[in-house]
Amino acid sequence: MNLSRRTTTAAALAVLALGGTLAATTPASAATTAAYNGACGTGYRVVASTPIKSSPTTAIGTTYVTYNVGNQGFCAVTVRNNPGARVFMEVTLDTDPTSGSPARDYGSFTTYAGPVYKEHPKAGECMTWSGTIDIYYNSDTSLCY
Repeated sequence: MNLSRRTTTAAALAVLALGGTLAATTPASAATTAAYNGACGTGYRVVASTPIKSSPTTAIGTTYVTYNVGNQGFCAVTVRNNPGARVFMEVTLDTDPTSGSPARDYGSFTTYAGPVYKEHPKAGECMTWSGTIDIYYNSDTSLCY
């Protein structure tokens, strides 16, 4: 695994800083799109997100779920609000209730974990995802078909 792809750059910090500013002044959908770092690649658009909080009011990052209409695939990435020293981070993406083989990336990262990819769920299934930053965790299930 190439860890250098997650090193903090001035451009990445600018995008995250802009996302933080937008979150306070624009609707959630615009803030979500602004903070997502584009790690999933061309054609992927944010369709869901789940904040990771260190307290009830303090988000330290977000797990973004994206979708590509062209290949009908899903992707997820967990992004820190304030990149810095390496900490444990994780992102998982799976289908529920039948898969049991999640796409997962974890390790000690400065900025984000992922991307991880999963095919479109079958009828009757939902996408499920989770993210971890340091000791803080959150998960969600949605996008049911």
